[in-house]
Amino acid sequence: MRELGKFLVMIGAVVLLLGGILWSGFAPKWLGRLPGDIRIEREHSAFYFPVVTCIIISVVLSLLFSIFRR
Repeated sequence: MRELGKFLVMIGAVVLLLGGILWSGFAPKWLGRLPGDIRIEREHSAFYFPVVTCIIISVVLSLLFSIFRR
């Protein structure tokens, strides 16, 4: 059970570090601006939904979790 606790603390630290990097503005410029992401801009409003970015992040996380599960 101690191994699981250590693993969860490590995952939490990695998520905290990545969140801080993305929040501070050091994120890659392509993140959220891939072809297929929906962006509608009008005079007084804007709508943005990063569909392709969400799919890519989901696939990468699924692969990582499947590797760690083994």
